[in-house]
Amino acid sequence: MFTAKINFLRVILRVMQHTTQSQQDKVNTGDSLSNLAETLIGSEIIKLSGEIKEKIKQGNKIYNFTIGDFDPAIFSIPPVLENEIIEAYKHHFTNYPAAEGNADLRESIAAFLKEKEGLLYAPDEILVASGGRPLIYGFFRTVADKGDKIIYAVPSWNNNHYTHFVEGVHCEVQATAENHFMPSAKDIKPHLQNAVILALCSPQNPTGTTFQKETLEEICDMVLEENKQRTAGQKKLYVLFDQMYWQLTYGDIKHYDPVSLRAEMKAYTVYVDAISKCFAATGVRVGWAMGPAKIINKMKAILSHIGAWAPMAEQKAVAKFLLQKEAMDKYLQHFKSEVSFRLEKIYEGFMQLKKEGLPVDAIAPQAAIYLTIQVNAVGKMAENGTRLHEQKDVTDYLLNEAGLAVVPFYAFGAPKNSSWYRLSVGTCKKEEINSMLQALSNALKKLK
Repeated sequence: MFTAKINFLRVILRVMQHTTQSQQDKVNTGDSLSNLAETLIGSEIIKLSGEIKEKIKQGNKIYNFTIGDFDPAIFSIPPVLENEIIEAYKHHFTNYPAAEGNADLRESIAAFLKEKEGLLYAPDEILVASGGRPLIYGFFRTVADKGDKIIYAVPSWNNNHYTHFVEGVHCEVQATAENHFMPSAKDIKPHLQNAVILALCSPQNPTGTTFQKETLEEICDMVLEENKQRTAGQKKLYVLFDQMYWQLTYGDIKHYDPVSLRAEMKAYTVYVDAISKCFAATGVRVGWAMGPAKIINKMKAILSHIGAWAPMAEQKAVAKFLLQKEAMDKYLQHFKSEVSFRLEKIYEGFMQLKKEGLPVDAIAPQAAIYLTIQVNAVGKMAENGTRLHEQKDVTDYLLNEAGLAVVPFYAFGAPKNSSWYRLSVGTCKKEEINSMLQALSNALKKLK
């Protein structure tokens, strides 16, 4: 018995030695990558997208409301913009653009901001890039160092990943249904001390909801007071204000922004905007940031090494398009009515399902291309006897039984047990709304 134990221990020791050597060999052969690469969080949306593609490949009918994009066959870009892009290529605008964005485009953006929002920014306070993502990344890199506090609401789009990129300290503010999933001043306040970034988004992705005027005013006042208290040489607190969807508000909803509410906020606010969402031009890749010239110049220096420029021809086209007020207004009027119709019809459908006693809810649409919906079915049992133990099980059930693909809020940083979802109508066909709602109703009625 004793000999057997000794031999067993020898085997375990050899296994441990082999494991240690394998780990060392992995390091020596270069299999181990950077800490950033090894610790990046996988995207729930990409995972869900893979499952959807496989379902479609197998011939299943899927109502795909996951993607924050547009089906060009349903929502095409403005014809005037399309023609300007074609003409720009015909005139061979195919070389490098200016690192900060072409002068004519930045001048057009400045005029557009003044006309549409009453915001006064000079061309040297504006930076152009290939959409909003590189601008947000450039801002985080410009302002935050390793260990700096970064405040953002959850659910929200990608702030957790950008904070991870700069090795910042995550200060998450849990937004709730009672506030339409917009962060409150009261919830933000405890995190302000020593923070360097407060990331805000309105209209919010993923919720499609907006800041009320009073709430945003309170937040601005807190930021201004916090910065007054900071000593010389101490970093200031800057607001990243993502307003990518600001032109897509519905009914009586009005968009508010920091500098319009508090002029002093101009020294501490960097906006991110683009043609991507308001003109269904996600693939055209023209976005811009505006803010204090010092920060904009540093962001430019960082992005110049990345090369995240908007294409030359598209810049030339957008420079002309932004000055054509009548064409923009005409497009937006039709575009908004089509998006709003889809959001309202699906919302009304969810309210009817709720009235019938099914475990669903929704927040009335306010803005963007998103509807916040709830499917509260954890603990229920499917017909095959399978219990839905976790929200992930509910998500899978919706996809498998109703063919409904929506993005859970936990993919945007919310708790894993959150029963709320983002439903995007960018690829929604109006004639399929009723059948989707019926499929959902049938699936939910099977649960016990």
